Amino acid sequence: MDRILRPDERAGLALRELYHRHGYQPYRMSKFEAYDLYVRNKSFLVSENIITFTDTNGQLMALKPDVTLSIVKNAPPAGGALQKVYYHENVYRTSPAAMGYREIMQTGLECTGALDLFAMGEVLALAAQSLALLNGGEYLLDLGHMGFVSGLLEGQEDSVRAELLTEMGRKNAPAIRTACAQASIGHDLAEALCRLALLYGTPDQVLPQLKDLPQGPGVRAALEELESLCALLRDRGLADRLRLDFSIVNDMNYYTGVIFRGYLPGLPSGVLAGGRYDNLLRRMGKQGGAIGFAVYLDQLERLAGGSEFDVDTLLLYDASDDPAAVTRLAEELMGQGKTVRAERNAPQGLRYRELVRFGEGGQG
Repeated sequence: MDRILRPDERAGLALRELYHRHGYQPYRMSKFEAYDLYVRNKSFLVSENIITFTDTNGQLMALKPDVTLSIVKNAPPAGGALQKVYYHENVYRTSPAAMGYREIMQTGLECTGALDLFAMGEVLALAAQSLALLNGGEYLLDLGHMGFVSGLLEGQEDSVRAELLTEMGRKNAPAIRTACAQASIGHDLAEALCRLALLYGTPDQVLPQLKDLPQGPGVRAALEELESLCALLRDRGLADRLRLDFSIVNDMNYYTGVIFRGYLPGLPSGVLAGGRYDNLLRRMGKQGGAIGFAVYLDQLERLAGGSEFDVDTLLLYDASDDPAAVTRLAEELMGQGKTVRAERNAPQGLRYRELVRFGEGGQG
């Protein structure tokens, strides 16, 4: 079966099995949603380019560019129990790796409701375990926290925060200082933002340095939560491939807490992305919190070298050969675990391990 499935198909099956074992339930949705859902939340999307069409009832619809928005829209009211779902869905968006629109397979999970430390730690652990499944244990999970930035920039205008987030994502300390000066942000705070943007390393290396930041309520709460989550991952044996990175930032209008990216050797961009996005729930009139991630299975195409051969055995026969005898020989070869293609003439470009001519292969 593994020889038939593509790498993304194998990965999708393994990931869904992982999430199912942890009690997450499958979530399925239509290929399209009302366009209004996406146009109101464009800044939450990876790409603002959306494929639209007019339904037979005149409503403007969109081929879904995202799954999370649909899950949040249909999430039940927050109560004592969490909603834990996983999905395996195609999304339709432009891709940095290719021109034009692409149909991209994503597998991921979302946990919404009254989140606690265990639930957040479980999601982060599942993100790490997902990466390990994809590449035999070789990966890095970069973890940041929006609470540090939002705590340091509390009271600043949205435009200032957006500009600083952009430059922090680029680790551009000179631009951070320039933006702070233009916004009349003091030198000490500007330097704290620069230090934060440039921090990168293991939890043991980075957590002590975070205590040197100005300790307002937001920063203290973020530090306590991050320390607790790192400890939970350490207890699970998952800290070795964990790195803290505060250049991982996103729109503060949506993201409120931990934010993370997953990387595999040989891929230039992240294959996994996730975070906590409580503000999205509130924008949709929901209570509680939300955290989740998506695995971009289309990236795995770059890792797959593909088989050297299209088929193990090319079996050639003549028009005068007995079809029943040719069938018996083909089945004998397949019984040896080989893939067999039987033809009267060799197809142009076909790659095969061995060539067997009927009459020279022990039968005739």
